[in-house]
Amino acid sequence: MNRIYQLKITLKRISPPIWRRVEVPADINLDDLSRIILRTMGWYGGHLMSFEIGRIEFFGDRESAYEMGGVLMSTARLDKYLIAPKQKGKFTYDFGDDWEHDVLLEKILDAEVGIKYPRCTAGKRACPPEDCGGPWGYAGILEALKDPENSENEELLEWVGEDFDPEEFEVEGVNGRLGGDVIVRLVR
Repeated sequence: MNRIYQLKITLKRISPPIWRRVEVPADINLDDLSRIILRTMGWYGGHLMSFEIGRIEFFGDRESAYEMGGVLMSTARLDKYLIAPKQKGKFTYDFGDDWEHDVLLEKILDAEVGIKYPRCTAGKRACPPEDCGGPWGYAGILEALKDPENSENEELLEWVGEDFDPEEFEVEGVNGRLGGDVIVRLVR
C-alpha cells in the first residue's frame, strides 16, 4: 500500500453542510468504503446502500446489486473508478430516508509511515440520527431544537435525545469508530 486517497464526503440536501475528510487506501473495495462512510457519519449500517461512480450506475450489496443489475461493492476497487483528483461519485444510504453523499477525490497522497488507515482528518457538524426521515425529517428535528418548549416538538426531541448537538463534531470519536471491523492498515 503506497497510495492514499483523501476523500471529502458531504451529505447532500443539508444546510449548513455536514461533511467528513477521510484518508483511505486507494485500493480499498467499495464494500469497505461504505462501512468507513457509515462510521465517519455515525450510522449503524442497517439499511441498503449503493454507489454510483463514473460509467457504472449502480454498485450494491449482494441483494441490491442482484435486484438492480449492478456490480457488487465487494468486488469493485475504488482506484479503478476514481482515478484523478476532482472526480466524484455518489453514495446513497437507506433508500427510504435517501441519504445521498458526494464522495470527492480531493488528493492522491503517499502513505505515511506509522499511520493507520483509514483515518478521519476533519469534518463539520453531527450526523443526523438513524431513521429520522431523511433530510426533510432532519429539518424538522432542527426546527424542534430551536423551540424545545413547544409541546409539538416533544416527540422529535425524544428521538434525538437531550444531549444531541447538531454542531458537534469530534475527529477523535470518529477515528475511534473506525477502529472496528473496518480494514485498518498500518504503514511500516
